[in-house]
Amino acid sequence: MKKNFVLGFLVILIAVASCSFTNKSFENDDKDKLLLDLITYVLERGHYEPKDLNDNFSSNVFDDFIEILDPTKRYFLASDIREFEKYRFQIDDEIKNTDITFFNIVYQRLMKRMDEAKGIYKEVLSQPFDYTLKESINIDYKDQDFASNKKQLKERWRQQLKYNTLGVFDNKVENRIAETNQSQTATVSTTFSFNEIPASIDKETTEKEARENTMNTLDEFFDFVDDLERKDWFVQYINTIVDEFDPHTYYFAPDDKEKFDIGMSGKFEGIGARLQKKPEGARIMEIISGGPVWRAQSLEVGDEILKVGQDGDDPTNIVGMRLDDAIKLIKGPKGTVVDLTVRRVDGTIEEVSITRDVVLLEESYAKSAKVKEKDHNYGIINLPKFYVDFEDYTERNAASDVAKEVERLKQEGVEGIILDLRDNGGGSLKTVVEMAGLFIKDGPIVQVRSSGQRKEVHEDKDERIQWDGPLVILVNELSASASEILAAAMQDYKRAVVIGSKQTFGKGTVQNVIPLDNIVRSNEHGDLGAIKLTTQKFYRINGGSTQLEGVKSDIVVPDRYSYIDLGERDQQNPLGWDKITPAEYKIWDGYIDFETTVENSKKRMANNQHIKLIEENAKWLKEQQEETVVSLNYDVYTDKGEEAKKKSEYFKSLRDYDSHLTFESLKYETELFVQDSVLREKRNRWHQNLAKDIYVEEAVNVLKDLQINNIKNNERKLASVKG
Repeated sequence: MKKNFVLGFLVILIAVASCSFTNKSFENDDKDKLLLDLITYVLERGHYEPKDLNDNFSSNVFDDFIEILDPTKRYFLASDIREFEKYRFQIDDEIKNTDITFFNIVYQRLMKRMDEAKGIYKEVLSQPFDYTLKESINIDYKDQDFASNKKQLKERWRQQLKYNTLGVFDNKVENRIAETNQSQTATVSTTFSFNEIPASIDKETTEKEARENTMNTLDEFFDFVDDLERKDWFVQYINTIVDEFDPHTYYFAPDDKEKFDIGMSGKFEGIGARLQKKPEGARIMEIISGGPVWRAQSLEVGDEILKVGQDGDDPTNIVGMRLDDAIKLIKGPKGTVVDLTVRRVDGTIEEVSITRDVVLLEESYAKSAKVKEKDHNYGIINLPKFYVDFEDYTERNAASDVAKEVERLKQEGVEGIILDLRDNGGGSLKTVVEMAGLFIKDGPIVQVRSSGQRKEVHEDKDERIQWDGPLVILVNELSASASEILAAAMQDYKRAVVIGSKQTFGKGTVQNVIPLDNIVRSNEHGDLGAIKLTTQKFYRINGGSTQLEGVKSDIVVPDRYSYIDLGERDQQNPLGWDKITPAEYKIWDGYIDFETTVENSKKRMANNQHIKLIEENAKWLKEQQEETVVSLNYDVYTDKGEEAKKKSEYFKSLRDYDSHLTFESLKYETELFVQDSVLREKRNRWHQNLAKDIYVEEAVNVLKDLQINNIKNNERKLASVKG
């Protein structure tokens, strides 16, 4: 996104909003109403394709909000929904009048029904389940009616809890039979009907333990729900309204905006530990490599933080506190000290002082490895997202990091590079343009159009080419947005061969994050958060949109998600596909026989038995997903489970595949392993997974073909010069 558009957009909003909201917000000091008014204003004037707030819009919000709050239909009664129905076609009018009556009524009823649900699940789980009965549950809740009365609602809970507990019970039985078998020399069958379960296993005790397990899970869930405040539920309502515009427009509450920024930049200031709420305190679940805790070796996984003090001040007890609130106390600016009262894994309690620092989430960043295939060396760069620091672009970002990895691979003498964009959901548009420029001389990368305005062409104007050798880009169904821009540009230039799913995710829209505090002249309600707003659509340099259609791979390779609905076209309220005039660009002249390379790869894939097995597995997973009626009879349930195990065993060779390729870390990274054993373990695990990856193997085969073409092309150019 060009900076001048963002500034212009904000100037317009601020100029009008200063008049529109100053008086209005002080007439009513309700923050919820101010938020509703403000967000509606921004949506109507700033969204790429604003919606009419009419009865149809109102009805959609009504249905979607109820579904978000109660997707399994285990809280509201049919009588509740009938009572709410009078608001079905009034929500649009409420929005225009900054009225939140519908939300208040639904929220208050939900709190009441959730409180009643606590009693229901505890009562149901106090009695044993009979797993010999012939009954089943339909886990496709969408078309089910709401329970007509509390008796029916309790029965719905009973079935759901029995379903949850049956899986736990079966696992416990299997584990205990396996333990028995290990102590015997003869092989004993592990498949039994309910009545044939060995007498050595106390079914009654096992069934009770399974119910207790389910009880604990629900206790934790409702403990989490109890931590939610009214404002958290109102954010859900706001986002139901916002989501009607398109799937990528989203309201961030202040805490959510901070998490979004951390996700985009891959860094934050704190102690470098991931926490989980427990009744005893905040338990450390993971220590982030390179962070303050990791460097000081002062805490370990399993330790529980009980109190938090700020550099010698009296500590605050965080037991029972919302996890988000506890994290706010623990995090803080670089260089400040936090005092933690900790219960160690061994039960001892002590105080630990930690100096906060910038923590880098390395799993967010680009990483590379050398691929050895006989006498050839290739490189692979994995890019999880197009990250950027919104506060300072000169800080670490995806484009500069990929440039570093390319340079490091060149120093290692690689003959071709694979850029892995699988599961990359996108990110910064600016980094895409810069990254594409690493692989071409100059020219357009992507076209962008705002609503009702002429297109803008984003170009690489730097004539330097950092890598002019063979290039392959890997994508899948979850490669989206910025990933699709890069893959599409390289495909249109015929600069790279795109290998992967039939088509990528299909997100062809651009969002801007706009702090709402910037739009009001004065505000007595504190931080208002931000809205991520769809303001533009982007188009390939050939004029086509990636919206809904995505990028179609040059070489299609099935994966386990091939038949599962994951793309933009499967989301609610996506914008439509269209096209504009193409930009002027010249096809890359570095390859000859490009089409021959693609055809050779397609032939290899068509005759590859492993690929056929992946396709079969993908179809089976789709069948499993569509099977929504589950038996609650132990014998039928375990028979189905046994069938699934046999099928899983049949597909086991997919996990055991060996490409016979060797993967190595680059020199700079191996030097880090001396001090960072966690990083070494992470890289070893990554390399092991790459060695089992048939997509990477085929990418190497394509690089070899492109390399031959490259050599031929260079010889042709040299002969032309001599001639």
